[in-house]
Amino acid sequence: MNEVIPPSPILPERPKRRRGIYLLPNLFTTAALFSGFYAIIKGMNHQFEAAAIAIFIAMILDGIDGRVARLTNTQSEFGAEYDSLSDLVSFGLAPALVMYTWTLSTLGKVGWLVAFIYTAATALRLARFNVQIGKIDKAYFQGLPSPAAAAVMAGLVWFCDETHIDPSSIVYLNLLLTLGTGLLMVSNIRYRSFKDLNLKGKVPFFAILAIVLLFVVISSNPPTVLFGAFLIYALSGVVSSSIQLYRRRRAKTVSN
Repeated sequence: MNEVIPPSPILPERPKRRRGIYLLPNLFTTAALFSGFYAIIKGMNHQFEAAAIAIFIAMILDGIDGRVARLTNTQSEFGAEYDSLSDLVSFGLAPALVMYTWTLSTLGKVGWLVAFIYTAATALRLARFNVQIGKIDKAYFQGLPSPAAAAVMAGLVWFCDETHIDPSSIVYLNLLLTLGTGLLMVSNIRYRSFKDLNLKGKVPFFAILAIVLLFVVISSNPPTVLFGAFLIYALSGVVSSSIQLYRRRRAKTVSN
């Protein structure tokens, strides 16, 4: 007698996994990339004020895209890699080419080599940051962040253009600034990231008033205030590391 084998139950088909990317955070990243590219174009056309402003706009958009991704839970590996490529253009190529067109081109080979060092330092800084995510204290950056370095460069260009300072009179200062910010990016000097600040909790009324005053100060003279603020931030890491090194050596000397 043949055994009747019951038919196997029909399993429901698994829904196909949709491939794609999140639109909202990558939209801000694309806008930051466009601002960096726009800064390069304006720099090539010797419209340096517009180029500097475009770099600062790229900074704002770069700060928004990551926060939007975290708030909307749309973080992805694609977004992280795309953000790094956008940063390389906006905070590496754009400041270097604007500075080269502005003054460094008068120095010949030395000028474009220093501009390349800055660009390469930005790429190395971003690559190191990507591999250190989750491994170091999030309250500090190792090396000067590339947006802050770009802000120092763009801030100087904007400040000099606003105050009608002849760039040829400070060409060697620009050379040292470009080289210095590039080296700070790949250094081991620690900089506060301010990522440990709690922005979700309640704050005293004075904090809101301080933010309002900050916007008033910046709007009173954006080129001077922004350049001065980011220059102080770039120097703060050097000063802080020097003080810590001095204290360690002094403590070691006393112990011996």
